[in-house]
Amino acid sequence: MRVQTEEWRRFIPGVRMYKGKKTLFYNGEILVDAENGEWLIYDKEERQKWEVIIVLPGVEVIPQYTFGSCINVEAVIMSDAVRRVELRTFINCKSLKFVKVSRNLEYIGEAAFFHCLSLHSIFIPSSCREIYEYAFSSCDKLFVFRVPQHTTLGEGIISCTALSQASPFATYDDGDYDNDEEVNEWIKNHHADNEFSLHRACSSFNPLDEIVFDIVKREGLKAFKKTDRNGVTASEYLYQNPFAEIKEQTIINRYILDMMGEVI
Repeated sequence: MRVQTEEWRRFIPGVRMYKGKKTLFYNGEILVDAENGEWLIYDKEERQKWEVIIVLPGVEVIPQYTFGSCINVEAVIMSDAVRRVELRTFINCKSLKFVKVSRNLEYIGEAAFFHCLSLHSIFIPSSCREIYEYAFSSCDKLFVFRVPQHTTLGEGIISCTALSQASPFATYDDGDYDNDEEVNEWIKNHHADNEFSLHRACSSFNPLDEIVFDIVKREGLKAFKKTDRNGVTASEYLYQNPFAEIKEQTIINRYILDMMGEVI
């Protein structure tokens, strides 16, 4: 679910139907007493009706435990004002499939997305300085995790995920975190070689049309369907990337015209 900022900027905080989904427009209120786990504004029954969470402009911090166990939330869209996602903010959101984080996000707290069983991809912006330990641990289906080189990663970031199972670190899901430094280095660099240059371009923060086209022109359209060592194609990375403003079909059309000698 992709939502343009100008479409929802006018909405006031609260819960209402939006595009057929029960949606919370969140304005930064403290929804949970972190000390005793008590829900302060919405009760458990109401929280479990939410399908989408949209974090409104002006919210810079999403407090700890705020959306924990909102088990039917499928999508989270943050405004670009958000800078911090705190401890266990989205823990146990079992239906969460799509997250578009803020372009200015700086920090993701411990176990922030722990046990989000349906989450299959996450793209971290260049502004992010740190992702704390176990942030995406036990996200069973997570197989795409793109993070900048300079982002500090804590231990167990992707433990017990599809991506960790595809990694070369056989003991990583068995509670042995002595190799976290190696795992985190692998997370950042498993597309580093030229063989996967299109995968790297398509999964980058803000993929550029010219870079993607130049790679496709050099390697051919087959490059879109080539799988990396995790079994993921460049097409899948581009499709899953919430920050990608280019479309595969646009690149294909341009490639065909170029091969035909047309003026672009």
